[in-house]
Amino acid sequence: MRKLPRSFYLRPTLTIARDLPGKILIRRLGHRLLTGRIVEVEAYLGRRDPASHAFRGMTPRNEVMFGPGGHLYVYFTYGMHFCCNVVTEREGKGCAVLIRAVEPLKGTATMMRLRRRGPGRPLRSWDLCSGPGKVCRAFGIGREENGADLCGNGIWITAAAGGHAAIGRSPRIGITSGREHLWRFYLKGNPHLSRPEKSQDHHRDAEAQRRDIFLSKTRMR
Repeated sequence: MRKLPRSFYLRPTLTIARDLPGKILIRRLGHRLLTGRIVEVEAYLGRRDPASHAFRGMTPRNEVMFGPGGHLYVYFTYGMHFCCNVVTEREGKGCAVLIRAVEPLKGTATMMRLRRRGPGRPLRSWDLCSGPGKVCRAFGIGREENGADLCGNGIWITAAAGGHAAIGRSPRIGITSGREHLWRFYLKGNPHLSRPEKSQDHHRDAEAQRRDIFLSKTRMR
C-alpha cells in the first residue's frame, strides 16, 4: 500500500480527522515494521481553538505545528507520556490531529515489549494502544520523532484495503475549553478505543455540522 501523499495532509483539518480512522499507521524500527489501524483521533484547529497548543501562537514547543501538513508533532505531557499528532493544512496554520488510539496489526510482540508492563500486570491486547500515550510507547515514538516527515521512511500512514466501520464523533476527551465541538472521530464498535462509546455520541444536531463545514472552508482561505 502506498503512503498517503502530501496533498492528503494539506486539506482542511476536520476533513482529515474524519478520514484518518481506518487508515494504517506504520513505524519502521530497524528491520521491523510495526503496523496498526488508526481507530480514534481528535482535531485541533490552531488559533481558533482554545484547546489547541497553537491557540496562543508559535512557541519552541509547538513550532512543528506551524509547519506544512504531513509531519508528526510529538509532545511530552503529564511528565510521563508522549503524544503524537498529524500536522495538517498549509504552513502557518498551526493545526493538527491527535492520534488517540490504534488497533495493533503487526509487530505486536515488539509493541508489548516497548510498553514494558511490570510483574503481575499482564497487558491485554485490546489495551495495547488504547490511548495517545500508549500509542507512542508501543510504536517507539518519542521526542526524536517530533517533526518526522510522514512522507518519509520512518513513520508513515497508508490507506487500508477494503472498507471499515462507520465513523462516530463526540466531544474531545480531557479538555476544559472547546468541549462543545464534536471533534473526536472514531470507528464505531471498535474495542481498541481509549474510551467506551456513549449512546449520545450517535446523535448530533445539524447546526454542529454546518459549523464544521463553515470552519473547514474558512481555514483554507
